[in-house]
Amino acid sequence: MTSFYLGTHHPAWLATAGVPLFVSHRRLTGRRTLPRAAAPWALDSGGFTELSMHGAWTVPPRQYAAAVARYTQEIGRMAWAAPQDWMCEPWILAKTGLPLTEHLARTVGNYLDLKAIDPALRIIPAVQGWRRQDYEDCADRYERAGIDLAAEPVVGLGSVCRRQATGEAADIVAALAGRGYALHGFGFKVRGLAECGTDLASADSLAWSYEARRRPPLPGCTTHKNCANCPHYAFLWRKRVLAAIAAPRPRQLAFDMEAAA
Repeated sequence: MTSFYLGTHHPAWLATAGVPLFVSHRRLTGRRTLPRAAAPWALDSGGFTELSMHGAWTVPPRQYAAAVARYTQEIGRMAWAAPQDWMCEPWILAKTGLPLTEHLARTVGNYLDLKAIDPALRIIPAVQGWRRQDYEDCADRYERAGIDLAAEPVVGLGSVCRRQATGEAADIVAALAGRGYALHGFGFKVRGLAECGTDLASADSLAWSYEARRRPPLPGCTTHKNCANCPHYAFLWRKRVLAAIAAPRPRQLAFDMEAAA
Protein backbone atom coordinates (compact mmCIF):
# COMPACT_ATOMS: atom_id res chain seq x y z
CA MET A 1 0.00 0.00 0.00
CA THR A 2 1.35 3.40 -0.97
CA SER A 3 -1.14 5.78 0.70
CA PHE A 4 -3.36 5.85 3.77
CA TYR A 5 -5.93 8.62 4.22
CA LEU A 6 -6.98 9.44 7.76
CA GLY A 7 -10.71 10.13 7.91
CA THR A 8 -11.83 13.22 9.79
CA HIS A 9 -15.03 15.10 10.61
CA HIS A 10 -13.11 18.37 10.74
CA PRO A 11 -12.21 20.15 7.48
CA ALA A 12 -9.97 22.56 9.42
CA TRP A 13 -7.51 19.69 9.86
CA LEU A 14 -6.71 20.01 6.17
CA ALA A 15 -4.68 23.12 6.95
CA THR A 16 -2.89 21.73 10.00
CA ALA A 17 -2.61 17.93 10.00
CA GLY A 18 0.20 17.58 7.49
CA VAL A 19 -0.87 14.00 6.67
CA PRO A 20 -3.19 12.67 3.93
CA LEU A 21 -6.82 13.12 5.01
CA PHE A 22 -10.17 11.81 3.77
CA VAL A 23 -12.87 14.48 4.10
CA SER A 24 -16.53 14.25 3.19
CA HIS A 25 -18.26 16.58 0.76
CA ARG A 26 -21.02 16.80 3.38
CA ARG A 27 -18.56 18.54 5.73
CA LEU A 28 -17.34 21.00 3.11
CA THR A 29 -20.45 21.96 1.18
CA GLY A 30 -21.94 25.35 1.95
CA ARG A 31 -18.81 26.78 3.58
CA ARG A 32 -17.99 30.32 2.51
CA THR A 33 -14.29 29.86 3.08
CA LEU A 34 -12.24 26.70 2.79
CA PRO A 35 -8.87 25.78 4.30
CA ARG A 36 -5.77 25.44 2.15
CA ALA A 37 -4.49 21.88 2.32
CA ALA A 38 -1.11 21.25 3.93
CA ALA A 39 -0.90 17.73 2.47
CA PRO A 40 -2.56 15.65 -0.25
CA TRP A 41 -6.12 14.64 0.55
CA ALA A 42 -9.09 12.83 -1.01
CA LEU A 43 -12.79 13.69 -1.12
CA ASP A 44 -15.50 11.36 0.11
CA SER A 45 -18.76 11.97 -1.75
CA GLY A 46 -20.83 11.09 1.34
CA GLY A 47 -22.71 8.37 -0.51
CA PHE A 48 -23.32 6.02 2.40
CA THR A 49 -24.97 8.78 4.41
CA GLU A 50 -26.97 9.99 1.40
CA LEU A 51 -28.44 6.58 0.67
CA SER A 52 -28.90 5.69 4.34
CA MET A 53 -30.84 8.88 5.03
CA HIS A 54 -32.71 9.45 1.78
CA GLY A 55 -32.69 6.19 -0.17
CA ALA A 56 -31.37 8.14 -3.16
CA TRP A 57 -28.88 10.82 -4.12
CA THR A 58 -30.22 14.31 -3.37
CA VAL A 59 -27.15 16.03 -4.87
CA PRO A 60 -27.38 16.35 -8.68
CA PRO A 61 -24.20 15.35 -10.56
CA ARG A 62 -23.65 18.89 -11.88
CA GLN A 63 -23.82 20.30 -8.37
CA TYR A 64 -21.34 17.72 -7.10
CA ALA A 65 -19.01 18.31 -10.05
CA ALA A 66 -19.09 22.06 -9.35
CA ALA A 67 -18.21 21.39 -5.72
CA VAL A 68 -15.28 19.16 -6.70
CA ALA A 69 -14.00 21.89 -9.01
CA ARG A 70 -14.27 24.43 -6.21
CA TYR A 71 -12.42 22.24 -3.72
CA THR A 72 -9.73 21.54 -6.30
CA GLN A 73 -9.11 25.25 -6.78
CA GLU A 74 -9.66 26.67 -3.30
CA ILE A 75 -8.36 23.88 -1.04
CA GLY A 76 -5.74 22.56 -3.42
CA ARG A 77 -3.72 19.33 -3.31
CA MET A 78 -6.75 17.09 -3.92
CA ALA A 79 -5.47 13.69 -4.99
CA TRP A 80 -8.90 12.54 -6.20
CA ALA A 81 -12.61 12.60 -5.46
CA ALA A 82 -14.96 9.67 -5.00
CA PRO A 83 -17.92 9.43 -7.38
CA GLN A 84 -21.56 9.41 -6.34
CA ASP A 85 -21.65 5.62 -6.27
CA TRP A 86 -24.45 3.37 -5.00
CA MET A 87 -23.52 1.08 -2.08
CA CYS A 88 -24.82 -2.50 -2.20
CA GLU A 89 -25.19 -3.58 1.43
CA PRO A 90 -28.53 -5.39 1.88
CA TRP A 91 -29.83 -2.71 4.27
CA ILE A 92 -29.00 -0.02 1.69
CA LEU A 93 -30.84 -1.96 -1.01
CA ALA A 94 -33.83 -2.15 1.34
CA LYS A 95 -33.67 1.62 1.80
CA THR A 96 -33.53 2.43 -1.93
CA GLY A 97 -35.96 -0.31 -2.98
CA LEU A 98 -33.83 -0.98 -6.06
CA PRO A 99 -32.22 -4.25 -7.18
CA LEU A 100 -28.48 -4.64 -6.85
CA THR A 101 -28.05 -4.63 -10.62
CA GLU A 102 -29.61 -1.15 -10.74
CA HIS A 103 -27.12 0.04 -8.12
CA LEU A 104 -24.30 -1.22 -10.33
CA ALA A 105 -25.76 0.49 -13.38
CA ARG A 106 -26.19 3.78 -11.52
CA THR A 107 -22.66 3.60 -10.09
CA VAL A 108 -21.14 3.27 -13.55
CA GLY A 109 -23.58 5.77 -15.05
CA ASN A 110 -22.73 8.43 -12.48
CA TYR A 111 -19.01 8.13 -13.15
CA LEU A 112 -19.65 8.56 -16.87
CA ASP A 113 -21.92 11.54 -16.20
CA LEU A 114 -19.39 13.28 -13.96
CA LYS A 115 -16.56 12.79 -16.44
CA ALA A 116 -18.77 14.10 -19.24
CA ILE A 117 -19.61 17.22 -17.19
CA ASP A 118 -15.93 18.02 -16.59
CA PRO A 119 -13.28 15.58 -17.88
CA ALA A 120 -10.57 17.46 -15.96
CA LEU A 121 -11.99 16.54 -12.56
CA ARG A 122 -9.99 13.92 -10.69
CA ILE A 123 -13.01 11.72 -10.01
CA ILE A 124 -12.23 8.03 -9.72
CA PRO A 125 -14.38 5.08 -10.81
CA ALA A 126 -15.75 2.91 -8.00
CA VAL A 127 -16.56 -0.77 -8.17
CA GLN A 128 -19.58 -1.85 -6.14
CA GLY A 129 -21.28 -5.14 -5.32
CA TRP A 130 -21.93 -7.61 -2.53
CA ARG A 131 -20.72 -10.99 -3.75
CA ARG A 132 -17.56 -11.44 -5.78
CA GLN A 133 -19.50 -11.92 -9.00
CA ASP A 134 -21.31 -8.61 -8.44
CA TYR A 135 -18.00 -6.74 -8.35
CA GLU A 136 -16.79 -8.50 -11.44
CA ASP A 137 -20.07 -7.65 -13.18
CA CYS A 138 -19.63 -4.00 -12.16
CA ALA A 139 -16.07 -3.99 -13.50
CA ASP A 140 -17.31 -5.51 -16.76
CA ARG A 141 -19.89 -2.71 -17.06
CA TYR A 142 -17.07 -0.17 -16.98
CA GLU A 143 -15.16 -2.09 -19.61
CA ARG A 144 -18.20 -2.22 -21.89
CA ALA A 145 -18.54 1.55 -21.45
CA GLY A 146 -14.97 1.99 -22.69
CA ILE A 147 -13.34 2.54 -19.27
CA ASP A 148 -10.12 0.56 -18.83
CA LEU A 149 -10.03 0.21 -15.05
CA ALA A 150 -6.53 -1.27 -15.14
CA ALA A 151 -5.32 1.99 -16.68
CA GLU A 152 -6.98 4.16 -14.02
CA PRO A 153 -4.63 5.52 -11.31
CA VAL A 154 -7.20 4.69 -8.58
CA VAL A 155 -10.28 2.44 -8.51
CA GLY A 156 -12.52 2.70 -5.45
CA LEU A 157 -13.77 -0.48 -3.78
CA GLY A 158 -17.05 -0.11 -1.91
CA SER A 159 -19.41 -2.11 0.32
CA VAL A 160 -16.60 -4.21 1.82
CA CYS A 161 -15.78 -2.31 5.03
CA ARG A 162 -18.24 -4.17 7.25
CA ARG A 163 -17.03 -7.60 6.04
CA GLN A 164 -13.28 -7.21 6.42
CA ALA A 165 -12.90 -10.27 8.66
CA THR A 166 -14.53 -12.62 6.15
CA GLY A 167 -12.81 -14.81 3.61
CA GLU A 168 -15.21 -13.55 0.96
CA ALA A 169 -14.10 -9.94 1.42
CA ALA A 170 -10.44 -10.90 1.11
CA ASP A 171 -11.29 -12.92 -2.00
CA ILE A 172 -13.04 -9.92 -3.57
CA VAL A 173 -10.05 -7.67 -2.94
CA ALA A 174 -7.62 -10.26 -4.29
CA ALA A 175 -9.74 -10.94 -7.39
CA LEU A 176 -9.96 -7.27 -8.37
CA ALA A 177 -6.31 -6.62 -7.59
CA GLY A 178 -5.57 -9.60 -9.83
CA ARG A 179 -7.18 -7.71 -12.68
CA GLY A 180 -4.49 -5.07 -12.30
CA TYR A 181 -6.64 -2.46 -10.56
CA ALA A 182 -5.01 0.08 -8.23
CA LEU A 183 -7.64 -0.35 -5.52
CA HIS A 184 -8.61 2.14 -2.87
CA GLY A 185 -10.39 0.48 0.05
CA PHE A 186 -13.15 2.70 1.40
CA GLY A 187 -13.50 2.61 5.19
CA PHE A 188 -11.01 -0.12 6.08
CA LYS A 189 -10.12 -0.89 9.69
CA VAL A 190 -6.76 -1.95 11.13
CA ARG A 191 -7.50 -5.68 10.85
CA GLY A 192 -8.78 -5.29 7.32
CA LEU A 193 -5.65 -3.42 6.29
CA ALA A 194 -3.44 -6.06 7.87
CA GLU A 195 -5.43 -8.68 5.98
CA CYS A 196 -5.72 -7.05 2.56
CA GLY A 197 -3.14 -4.26 2.61
CA THR A 198 -0.83 -5.90 0.11
CA ASP A 199 -3.68 -5.97 -2.46
CA LEU A 200 -4.67 -2.32 -1.94
CA ALA A 201 -2.95 0.72 -3.41
CA SER A 202 -4.54 2.96 -0.77
CA ALA A 203 -7.26 3.06 1.86
CA ASP A 204 -9.03 5.42 4.23
CA SER A 205 -10.59 5.02 7.64
CA LEU A 206 -12.49 6.99 10.27
CA ALA A 207 -12.52 3.99 12.62
CA TRP A 208 -10.36 5.86 15.15
CA SER A 209 -13.31 8.11 16.02
CA TYR A 210 -15.70 5.22 16.68
CA GLU A 211 -13.03 3.49 18.76
CA ALA A 212 -12.30 6.65 20.79
CA ARG A 213 -16.00 7.24 21.50
CA ARG A 214 -16.15 4.00 23.49
CA ARG A 215 -13.05 4.73 25.57
CA PRO A 216 -12.02 7.28 28.20
CA PRO A 217 -9.95 10.22 26.97
CA LEU A 218 -6.21 9.90 26.65
CA PRO A 219 -4.05 11.11 29.55
CA GLY A 220 -3.75 14.85 29.24
CA CYS A 221 -6.97 15.21 27.24
CA THR A 222 -8.89 17.01 29.96
CA THR A 223 -11.19 19.17 27.86
CA HIS A 224 -13.41 16.41 26.43
CA LYS A 225 -15.29 13.33 27.67
CA ASN A 226 -13.78 11.15 24.95
CA CYS A 227 -11.36 11.56 22.05
CA ALA A 228 -13.81 11.01 19.19
CA ASN A 229 -12.82 14.41 17.75
CA CYS A 230 -9.27 14.55 19.07
CA PRO A 231 -6.35 14.93 16.63
CA HIS A 232 -3.91 13.53 19.20
CA TYR A 233 -5.89 10.28 19.37
CA ALA A 234 -6.31 10.22 15.58
CA PHE A 235 -2.59 10.54 14.90
CA LEU A 236 -1.68 7.86 17.45
CA TRP A 237 -4.24 5.56 15.83
CA ARG A 238 -2.76 6.37 12.41
CA LYS A 239 0.63 5.16 13.62
CA ARG A 240 -0.97 1.81 14.52
CA VAL A 241 -2.46 1.58 11.04
CA LEU A 242 0.85 2.30 9.35
CA ALA A 243 2.52 -0.37 11.50
CA ALA A 244 -0.18 -2.87 10.50
CA ILE A 245 0.32 -2.05 6.83
CA ALA A 246 4.08 -2.44 7.16
CA ALA A 247 3.74 -5.89 8.76
CA PRO A 248 0.62 -7.54 7.28
CA ARG A 249 -0.55 -10.69 9.01
CA PRO A 250 -1.14 -14.00 7.27
CA ARG A 251 -4.76 -14.31 6.19
CA GLN A 252 -5.77 -17.06 8.61
CA LEU A 253 -4.10 -15.32 11.53
CA ALA A 254 -6.09 -12.18 10.81
CA PHE A 255 -9.32 -14.18 10.91
CA ASP A 256 -8.31 -15.82 14.19
CA MET A 257 -7.54 -12.48 15.83
CA GLU A 258 -10.82 -10.99 14.62
CA ALA A 259 -12.75 -13.93 16.06
CA ALA A 260 -10.98 -13.60 19.37
CA ALA A 261 -11.55 -9.84 19.67
